Amino acid sequence: MAFIYKFYLIKAFENMRMQYIKKILPIFLLLFCLSASAQSGDNSFQPGEFLKYKIHYGLLNAGFATVELKEDHEKSDSLIHSVGKGWTTGMVGFLFKVEDTYESYFSAANIKPNHFIRKINEGGYTKDKEVFFDFDKKEAREVNHKRATKSSYFIENDVQDMLSSFYYMRNIDFSQLKENDSIDVNMFFDGRMNPIKVVVLDREIIKTDFGKIDAIKIRPLVLKGRVFKDEENVTLWISDDENKIPLKIKASLLIGSAKAELIQYSGLVHPFP
Repeated sequence: MAFIYKFYLIKAFENMRMQYIKKILPIFLLLFCLSASAQSGDNSFQPGEFLKYKIHYGLLNAGFATVELKEDHEKSDSLIHSVGKGWTTGMVGFLFKVEDTYESYFSAANIKPNHFIRKINEGGYTKDKEVFFDFDKKEAREVNHKRATKSSYFIENDVQDMLSSFYYMRNIDFSQLKENDSIDVNMFFDGRMNPIKVVVLDREIIKTDFGKIDAIKIRPLVLKGRVFKDEENVTLWISDDENKIPLKIKASLLIGSAKAELIQYSGLVHPFP
């Protein structure tokens, strides 16, 4: 009886751990979009920019995440098209398949979001939503294709979507920020505005696949209790140059820990590393 009890206890723990693995990819993709920032200027990014990350959960290779900037003249010449993707791989992908895609069309002039698309499949849990932003009416219109419903939400003038946040923050001059200074971003996600605070911790030289790189160590304050142990258990390192791209992220989860590192890049405006 004791053996059977122990067997089911272990199985329950493994199932719980896999549930957190399913959440790692979209969470890391979200945090990468919030973490990158570059010095002020019109040439912080350009169409053709591509970043790819390998994500680990403990000793497991859990999957990959990418963020890409595309030229898209079919919708509007005044808009820029960004695509973020996350997917599981290997044994993790076999046990819990995750395929998430996020797209954003935002203004090339002021980086305000125009159209946001979210299509996810996380172990059979799916969402298929579009959000249309109307800043004149201070309204976000959400279309839920899965449920065939439409909803409208109030938004403020400074709101960003998940991907436009990435490029919005790339116009912030980090050289003027010192330890414990912070940046605030108001992001619309899942039908509500989510205030996010990013705190500057330090400046360090870290080892990467591309050599030793000067980096800014920052910490986004995240939602406590659902996945993370507390609101300060996520740490990121971004390149301390004019690109300000995420290099590495570490997170302590309710069960175990996870990390992600930059493994591939192309199309950057400024030299790197």
